[in-house]
Amino acid sequence: MLEQTPPELAGDILESGITLAGGGALLNGIDLLIEKETGIPVHVADSPIDCAAYGAGIAMETYGYAAVPQSISKTQ
Repeated sequence: MLEQTPPELAGDILESGITLAGGGALLNGIDLLIEKETGIPVHVADSPIDCAAYGAGIAMETYGYAAVPQSISKTQ
């Protein structure tokens, strides 16, 4: 699959490794298996379960959305 990745991104992955996030990252030994099969260093995010919510919050802030009680509205 890395062969299909743009060269600049592939270089970053080879240098920095793979970070696992989400519930699948908590599967026992998945990081070791991926590292063994790919030869690329694998890291599990500090709080893999929270990554999606955290990322969504950053995206919402970036694009001008703010949470308000019982709804979400675009900020002016």
